[in-house]
Amino acid sequence: MLGILIALLSGALMSIQGVFNTEVTKNAGIWAAGGWVQLTAFLTCVIAWFVTGKSELAAIFQIDNKYMLLGGVIGAFITFTVIKSMSSLGPAKAVMIIVVAQLLVAYLIELFGMFGVEKVGFDWKKLIGMGLAIAGIVVFKWD
Repeated sequence: MLGILIALLSGALMSIQGVFNTEVTKNAGIWAAGGWVQLTAFLTCVIAWFVTGKSELAAIFQIDNKYMLLGGVIGAFITFTVIKSMSSLGPAKAVMIIVVAQLLVAYLIELFGMFGVEKVGFDWKKLIGMGLAIAGIVVFKWD
């Protein structure tokens, strides 16, 4: 149950952040806004690291697959793409498409066992659910 509540909070925060970032972009430009987002996220993480008890920072670099350290780079492009999609589609349409894309990619990662994730078997119900989600976007976007 806690996982569901945290996931709901995450989704709400992502939507709010996307709107905030899109508004900041109107004044500062997309890369300045994105840089601000990443800088404030970094500062928040540093403060949280000090408050919650410092773990060994060097442990980050002991990860076997070094490409896993590219999360921040991906985060910069997530910020960019969320801002661009929200400014062109509006928050609701952009978030619907973003969430469906997240679902599809997450399922493919699980299906093929990519990036060290435990592999799952194909499930027709999940494919039908994905089709329904895509149909929902079409219905929602239908003006």
